Amino acid sequence: MITKQTLSYALAEKVIGWAVDKAEEMGVPQNIAVVDDAGHLVAFCRMDGAKFFSIEIAMTKAYAAAGLRASTHEVAPKTQPGMPGYGAQALNGGRFTTLGGGVPLSVDGRTVGAIGVSSGTVEQDTEVAQYAANTFQEYVN
Repeated sequence: MITKQTLSYALAEKVIGWAVDKAEEMGVPQNIAVVDDAGHLVAFCRMDGAKFFSIEIAMTKAYAAAGLRASTHEVAPKTQPGMPGYGAQALNGGRFTTLGGGVPLSVDGRTVGAIGVSSGTVEQDTEVAQYAANTFQEYVN
């Protein structure tokens, strides 16, 4: 029998808490989505003041990071004009983005979920998501 690890709701809520802590420290209200390894939403938070337009963007960032098994900002250069991945943003019915702020969550080298953050600048979104992912990594090890 083959079994797989995936992200529990309780752990997804912890990831959101770590992201909220970082966003509050930065003074940037955020939309924060956490998905399982298949990109299905497990938990979501819209901080007071976060842009409603960014709700779907946060979920898309998480979905893309889970599916790619890579941070969205790391994939971005490979999808620019003239690069092999150009046009990839049109795939998966528009549920694909290379905007920074999507980071996979891994246990023992296997992706178990991902976090997506949106409502600040791309750099702020990436910083919040990476902080939560790093804290997750410390927590599970």
